[in-house]
Amino acid sequence: MRDLEVGQVVFSKCGRDYGKAFIVVSLEEEYAYLADGDLRLLEKPKRKKYKHIQRTDEVIQRLKQKLIEENVLDAEIRKELKAYLIKTSI
Repeated sequence: MRDLEVGQVVFSKCGRDYGKAFIVVSLEEEYAYLADGDLRLLEKPKRKKYKHIQRTDEVIQRLKQKLIEENVLDAEIRKELKAYLIKTSI
């Protein structure tokens, strides 16, 4: 699965959402499903091929556990992504 895991922060490498940060919410054979809690909600995640995703080493463990239990809100995804982007921009 291309070294991706649920709860991992990734960036889009192409398309209209180029450069945008997402959280991996689920994985399939050749696709990852991504959400940002804003335009791409958990109810309708973005489906992207692995080659169109730039992975990071950041896995948000709180979100990972909640995503596995299917007990996470879009607001939590927005909050964690915002915190990650602020942390990495310093």
